[in-house]
Amino acid sequence: MKNKSVLDKKKLALLEVFENSHPRRNYEIIHQTDEFTSVCPKTGQPDFGTIVISYIADKKCVELKSLKFYLQSFRNEGIFYENVTNRILDDLVYMLKPRWMEVKGIYSRRGGLFSTVIATHGKKKQ
Repeated sequence: MKNKSVLDKKKLALLEVFENSHPRRNYEIIHQTDEFTSVCPKTGQPDFGTIVISYIADKKCVELKSLKFYLQSFRNEGIFYENVTNRILDDLVYMLKPRWMEVKGIYSRRGGLFSTVIATHGKKKQ
């Protein structure tokens, strides 16, 4: 990986992968949850949002139950929006090695502001 994001082995252990049944075809997989929570590291207050994970698999796909538990593991973690969105991308890229991936964090209003953070890996080719 190009950036210096630290991979959390405990979180990575939550993720399970399986073989892509159609590795020769470019097809987009989209997983979305509107129940994402983490904690603001400044205030200690909960943050809420929607996470949308889109990717074109190569040889591996992520198993959904494990993805759910992985995302829930951020529930009590103090982490900024920008960091959590990029951390999810880094962890999934590490586990799946997709051809392309985008993680979009759409966070609930705080102080009258909505925040959306989009992190990508690779170039999307259809």
